[in-house]
Amino acid sequence: MELGITTFGDRFPDPATGHLVSEAQRMQDLLEEIRLADQVGLDVFAVGEHHRRDFIVSAPAVVLAAAAAQTSSIRLASAVTVLSSDDPVRVYQQYATVDLIANGRAEIIAGRGSFIESYPLFGQDLSDYDALFAEKLELLLKVRAQETVSWRGRFRPAIDGRGVYPRAVQQPLPVWVGVGGTPASADRAGRLGLPMTLAIIGGQPARFRPFVDLHQAAASQAGHGRLPVAVNSHGYVAATSQRAADEFFPPYEVAMSGIGRERGWPPMTREAFDAMRTPDGALFVGSPQQVADKILLQREILGFDRFLLHISVGTLPHAQVMKAIELFGAEVAPAVRRASAT
Repeated sequence: MELGITTFGDRFPDPATGHLVSEAQRMQDLLEEIRLADQVGLDVFAVGEHHRRDFIVSAPAVVLAAAAAQTSSIRLASAVTVLSSDDPVRVYQQYATVDLIANGRAEIIAGRGSFIESYPLFGQDLSDYDALFAEKLELLLKVRAQETVSWRGRFRPAIDGRGVYPRAVQQPLPVWVGVGGTPASADRAGRLGLPMTLAIIGGQPARFRPFVDLHQAAASQAGHGRLPVAVNSHGYVAATSQRAADEFFPPYEVAMSGIGRERGWPPMTREAFDAMRTPDGALFVGSPQQVADKILLQREILGFDRFLLHISVGTLPHAQVMKAIELFGAEVAPAVRRASAT
């Protein structure tokens, strides 16, 4: 079983002081976090793509290329690449380049994104939301499989026998599909023989079991056999459960209540936060043993092969993020791996 970290490079004001770290400092902090995750033996570090003031990563491949030159073992992934508003040829070239720098450690997690800013920014029509992703995923997979490509579609100029370079070290370059809450996305990933990453950020994770079953059934019907499944959830690790909750809640509340105002969700309360920290909830916030136990419990329900802890939601002090990564790698991961092996 693989364990890793995801981040969007959050850059919100500190909820206690109002201080806003500079973009340059936040980027240096992020690279230090990736280096630490590598040093403590985690398997994956994934960086998301957003085009908003609150996040510093709009070009994850660039960040991952920098990280590739500073790490030795950890796999480096997007989380997600917003493929619908990008050019699949350029996406492949960028991640093939990361793969060359990392000597075979790059991955693409392709999705439609949890925000919509990239669509008008790059001239895409939101009414084509699903069709854009379906067509561009098809082209990405074709470019991945063939050095010389001929292709025609609806949303991009045709390609007539053109070579796409450089080629990745890994053959094929891993492509996962990021799924939030759309059954059709799970079915598509299975039919195409692609592993799936489930983003579970609220409610009860058990309700996502049908997505896993749908993904695997589609894979089986298409002749692919069993495919890997990953789960990505918000969380935080500290020495004690109380400390983890008290440190994580203030920035989490700022971020989630802010997003909630945009989407019509109710404000985040401490009561709701604590309810999500229970064993059947979506938040993995607690002591190392609590987080390890919850990963193992949820794995029994969902049958995932990879678990990615999303740190942080909102802006935690960098020192606290570093400590959480250290605890996740040094204490949570070994406990989960030992239990998984038996």
